[in-house]
Amino acid sequence: MLAHTGFRTQRNVFLQARRTVMTLENHKYTAHASARGQGRNGQVKSDDDEGIQLRLAMPKSLGGKGDGQNPEILFAMGYASCFLGALQIVAGKMGQAEAAKNAVVHTQVHLGKPKGKEGFGLEVEIQVEGIEDQAILDATNEFCPYSRALREGAVVKVTKA
Repeated sequence: MLAHTGFRTQRNVFLQARRTVMTLENHKYTAHASARGQGRNGQVKSDDDEGIQLRLAMPKSLGGKGDGQNPEILFAMGYASCFLGALQIVAGKMGQAEAAKNAVVHTQVHLGKPKGKEGFGLEVEIQVEGIEDQAILDATNEFCPYSRALREGAVVKVTKA
């Protein structure tokens, strides 16, 4: 039996140490956002010239009123648009730019309890309309930054402000 160290077992610490996390050589663009209030029932806003501000609300399926946005909706929207952009780049490189011109990407971000772990986890499903070639979809999934972050991990630094 493995000893527990907080929320992690010794096995999980070992696996994390072996995992290679994707790092960036440089930063081409940086998005900034702030969340306030009661987390999933608070506010979130982008800290840029556009100044997008949204009221957050727990989904009805999680016991909330469902009268606002939630992190999973925002993630699904970002993922769909990022995947579409990646699809158009990849299809162009594969000589299929015309096929991707009118493609539509649908994403579903599922929130639930992960097997054998505490808290919540995510699963993502992506469907693409207008592209029949699975090789283009597979190449897009390899190229898309959101897909890479989920598949390969991303550096996450948490500090005091």
